[in-house]
Amino acid sequence: MAKDLTVAAVRNAKPDGKRIEIPDGKSRGLFLIVQPSGAKSWALRYRFNGKPRKLTIGPVLIDRETPIAALPLGEPHTLTEARTAADRARIDVAHGIDPTARAAKAEADKLTVRTAAIRFIDEYCKARNRSWREVERQFNANILPAIGDTPLIEVTGDDAREIVKRASADGSTTMANRLHATLAKFFKWCTDRDRKLITSNPYEGYDKPNAEKSRDRALSWTELAQLWHTASDAGQPFGLLLQLLILTGQRRSEVTGMTDAELDLPRALWTIPADRAKNGERHTVPLNKPALNTIKQVKRIGRHGLIFTTNGEAVFAGHHKAKARIDAELQWNEPWRLHDIRRTVATGMAELGEPVHVVEAILNHKSGTVSGIAAVYNVHTYAEEKEHAMTTWGRFVSEVIADDVVRHAYEQLSDRRRFRDAIHGPAPRWRRFLTLLRRWQRYVEHVQRKREVVAA
Repeated sequence: MAKDLTVAAVRNAKPDGKRIEIPDGKSRGLFLIVQPSGAKSWALRYRFNGKPRKLTIGPVLIDRETPIAALPLGEPHTLTEARTAADRARIDVAHGIDPTARAAKAEADKLTVRTAAIRFIDEYCKARNRSWREVERQFNANILPAIGDTPLIEVTGDDAREIVKRASADGSTTMANRLHATLAKFFKWCTDRDRKLITSNPYEGYDKPNAEKSRDRALSWTELAQLWHTASDAGQPFGLLLQLLILTGQRRSEVTGMTDAELDLPRALWTIPADRAKNGERHTVPLNKPALNTIKQVKRIGRHGLIFTTNGEAVFAGHHKAKARIDAELQWNEPWRLHDIRRTVATGMAELGEPVHVVEAILNHKSGTVSGIAAVYNVHTYAEEKEHAMTTWGRFVSEVIADDVVRHAYEQLSDRRRFRDAIHGPAPRWRRFLTLLRRWQRYVEHVQRKREVVAA
């Protein structure tokens, strides 16, 4: 027969290298659990509907001046408090109530969407989805601000659907679809039979909100020039952020989150750490001279080393309002997005003769021309090729796109082979070619004006 446990016996219990359970003779079914690490807890073993069950009461607390009669499960319990908890549980069993199920419901009542989301990302997304950081970003930016502190069991389908509707109303139809997919997976995971964080899926039955259309918008060179000049007048930090997007071709979130710690200005390198890159892999971006000058122009605020910030404490987050002001200035008929800049950079580099695999290396793309077994064994970083391509692109933006005379001349060239040879060549040769383009364009404009005078 088991002996009655005492406070001294609880204090002195040792695991002896393995997990042990010590029964309490005074409280039927109550056990002191001692883990190999020495951690101690209370548990009650009982039978319900003929099946053995176990109720975890909580960690061991050796002493408390005034015992608490109705201490919640999961809190540290003294020996006396553990016996009281065991007595309450046995009374529930006698009345046909399973105390383990009641404890699970109480735990579910306390479980918030925020806590469940952390588990979802750690236990599900990180193991199955290499783009789990995008899921985490969706939770942090869209889902948790709306329902993060709501108990998971209280979330309704309307609560979740409102998050998706808000993204659609803002014009972000693709993001609304992504949020829809994330919420559908999250709530399905919460109701999985092996997990049962909640008993029913509040988001079940909802369809994807928007029909998606693949975007292929790349800005024309005239549009890119207008955007460049408008960004120059837009002020800090958004104007310079826009110009850096154009000069580097990197993602908006990556440029916005740039810090001084990521920059090696003497070597003209920017290293995006793995935890900020969309594909989860560290990415090194060569910085051309215009990009370096742009970065140096940004006024530093605060002590956190953030480049694009308005308060020194957090990265710039006013893209939507700032872009609306740019749009009002541009007055374009065809809508555009910031991500279209990235597509424009890729298109421009291809037009300048850069190999596709080099452009993909600059954009940090993992799909494309290098695939299959080559993708496994090709570990070349294309560092020199990337640096050359970025230098060429910097020349094109700062000395062709930004110069209306040269841009007009470039757009009229029927054969651009000499142009490509020059822009890829040494600086003196490129400068001589620029001079020739300007003279030629001015001559063309002069002839055109004379013709207009004669015609008048």
